[in-house]
Amino acid sequence: MSDTIGGCCRFVFTLGLTALFMWLSLRTSNPKCSIEKFYLPSLNKTLNTPNDTTLNLTLKLSNPNKDKGIKYDPVNVTVFDYSNRSHVIGNVLVPAFYQGHKKNAKKDGTGTANTTVALQAVADNGTGVFRVDLSTSVKFKIMFWYTKRHRIRVGADVTVNASGIKVNKKGIKLKSMAPPRMGSFCVVMGALANLLAFSLLNFW
Repeated sequence: MSDTIGGCCRFVFTLGLTALFMWLSLRTSNPKCSIEKFYLPSLNKTLNTPNDTTLNLTLKLSNPNKDKGIKYDPVNVTVFDYSNRSHVIGNVLVPAFYQGHKKNAKKDGTGTANTTVALQAVADNGTGVFRVDLSTSVKFKIMFWYTKRHRIRVGADVTVNASGIKVNKKGIKLKSMAPPRMGSFCVVMGALANLLAFSLLNFW
């Protein structure tokens, strides 16, 4: 009887560990995104170029996964005049690309800005706070196959000075605009709990 109980416990424990290791190997972490450079020449009072419609920025995209690559769809960046996204100032599109394990990529982008909206959004001293949102879809490469597409939507407020340049010298991290998902963890833990309960019921 004791051998049967011990064998059942070892089986359930081994199965649980196997499921846990599989979940850990398949679990993915979304890329980390930040704004490294941001420049609106139309706001630069020293140049006096209010009709310059250029919008320049540099993105940093980091893959935190040790053994998974990331395939990006085109990355769309939208700049708004205020945090509440009242009006669109401009868009920048970064072409699709692939990123290897634990790699970082800096992508320069240039778009066309609505100078009228941009100038209206700044204070009397020439400074302003703009909203920058990034959206794309990614697929994770695990060994020789890709996962389904995952939607990425992140954003942050960017403060610029009277020269139209980002005030913060460090990169501004873009934070997720979607609620955290616990689905994968809950599925694994639920399956383990059900398996354990089923095994105990059959035993008794």
